[in-house]
Amino acid sequence: MNALERRAVGGLALVYWLRMLGLFMVLPVLAAYADDYAGATPMLVGLAVGIYGLTQALLQLPFGLASDRLGRLPVIAAGLGIFLLGSLLAASATSIEMLIAGRALQGAGAVAAAINALLADLTRPAVRTTAMAILGISIGMAFLIALMVGPVFTAWLGLTGVFQLAAGFALVSILVLWVWVPRPERREPTGLLTGLRAAFSDRRLHPLYGGIFVLHAAMTAVFVAVPVLLSRRLDVAASDQWSVFAPAMLVSILPLPVLIWLAERKGHQARVVMGCIVLAAAALVGMTQVGTTGAMLLALCCYFSGFNLLEASMPSLVSQAAQADARGAALGMYSTSQFLGAFAGGALGGWIMGGWGLDAVLIVAGGLLAAWLLFAPRTPWRIPAAASGRTG
Repeated sequence: MNALERRAVGGLALVYWLRMLGLFMVLPVLAAYADDYAGATPMLVGLAVGIYGLTQALLQLPFGLASDRLGRLPVIAAGLGIFLLGSLLAASATSIEMLIAGRALQGAGAVAAAINALLADLTRPAVRTTAMAILGISIGMAFLIALMVGPVFTAWLGLTGVFQLAAGFALVSILVLWVWVPRPERREPTGLLTGLRAAFSDRRLHPLYGGIFVLHAAMTAVFVAVPVLLSRRLDVAASDQWSVFAPAMLVSILPLPVLIWLAERKGHQARVVMGCIVLAAAALVGMTQVGTTGAMLLALCCYFSGFNLLEASMPSLVSQAAQADARGAALGMYSTSQFLGAFAGGALGGWIMGGWGLDAVLIVAGGLLAAWLLFAPRTPWRIPAAASGRTG
């Protein structure tokens, strides 16, 4: 990477990291603490965990289209401001309905597509996969640190304090965006219908949309069920669950560089991706049989190892397949699918847990990942630059 690309990757990774840290800190504890809110039920708790995914899903495509037309930086800054307001609303919540509203507003700051599109604008095709992987790793690190500090900060500050921290992270992200991130070259605005047509009509992108939906539906369902499983079956208090999640996430990151090398440099991307889907699905089903904290730690390591590779590699595939003048729209549709999956997983997980128990949530989540194998082979693993109409 040249100096501008390194600056772009570093700045956007930091913006993404801060935002996702604020969003993820409540994931390992929300299901355990949300019972304290007035009117809480298992279904509403699941909705509070996953509602951010619904508003993200509804607004990713509009934000992506707006970034094609109005520019990436103003759209990203506006989304971070909305996330800040949602965090403050969640911090002031006294009922489960108010908490759900705050989480929904957090998700309304739907900047993932615009950030990915800006990164693609600022990097050459030859280094774009590495840049996207670094962005994915920053999300993974936010996930890891959130799992470590979320339960600790919640024990010290309560959920109110954690949401206030998230608001502070959003403010810092806005400053980083304007001070550090390079400005892309100006280009002609893309028409709304042109962008929409490109996002929906390109059949090469459809398997990627479906895959990210399934991946995040399963992930959110995991965070509905696993914190409760740790508490009820393994006697791990909510404030101590970081001691299970954090080591699992840390260990799961270690094989990521090797997996990326095998996929990108050695041309085994299809095999690596399919193998990670199988690994993650098997780990979720295996969680239903664990009887010790060590066994759960092993299952979580396997699950997160598969999840991390899939999360890091798929945005790069979308940016390579999409037309350059409609990249924001394509990544918007991708992110819409991603967060719609997160919402569906949270709502479905809460409903299943209330009716059929914890094991059913994990089995259904594993089954969703297994179903991905039916259409994963149609994924466009490698698209030549000339075929995609890309520009750096």
